[in-house]
Amino acid sequence: MRLHLVDGECLNEILEMDWEQFISQMEKSSLRSLRPSPDSKLSRDFDIDCEAEFLDLADEISGQGTVRHVLSTNGAYEALLKLVEWASIGHWEAWEGRCFIYIENAIGRELEHVDDMYSHDVWDEVRESLSQLGESEYSERVCADWMQRRKDMGETLDESKDPRIIPTFEAHDRNSRTLHHAVNQNGFVQILGREHLDAKLWGHGDWNLGRLLDS
Repeated sequence: MRLHLVDGECLNEILEMDWEQFISQMEKSSLRSLRPSPDSKLSRDFDIDCEAEFLDLADEISGQGTVRHVLSTNGAYEALLKLVEWASIGHWEAWEGRCFIYIENAIGRELEHVDDMYSHDVWDEVRESLSQLGESEYSERVCADWMQRRKDMGETLDESKDPRIIPTFEAHDRNSRTLHHAVNQNGFVQILGREHLDAKLWGHGDWNLGRLLDS
């Protein structure tokens, strides 16, 4: 699971640029002043890496007009997703199997299916709940739930018997704190997706990538 925090104005400005001019400027690395500053608590690819990956995709795209129009006529949602990444302050990500713990402890109820974790309504609940819950309290909930689940499955919590206990505990603590930080950053569009998900399906509502190009 990956959650991008995107500067919506930056992304829209890019989408309204002329395609050929945009590509030329991207090749010259002259657009970096537009890219929002990174958030030190989140992950983000270096400028040069993100630009190179986008330009590789752009090699297969042709057309004239705005960036939005050219991407739309080419169905280039993967390229748009790379621009989402470029226009973000960073992203939060975690293994999907662990995300049940993070999300269920945010919303206070169990989810029946993995796809439920990506629904618009669930993420509205996550944002609302974590806006009212302290970072440490949330992290403690997550870690306590993880330990209880291990006990219920008959797994040990003795670090001398399982050397992965401490690193896993630390990962849950770090991931929950970073998620709390991410969803409480105001002024940014939150675009959610997962590895191998069709890029067209990333994001919700007006910021769904399919809607961004097809509307």
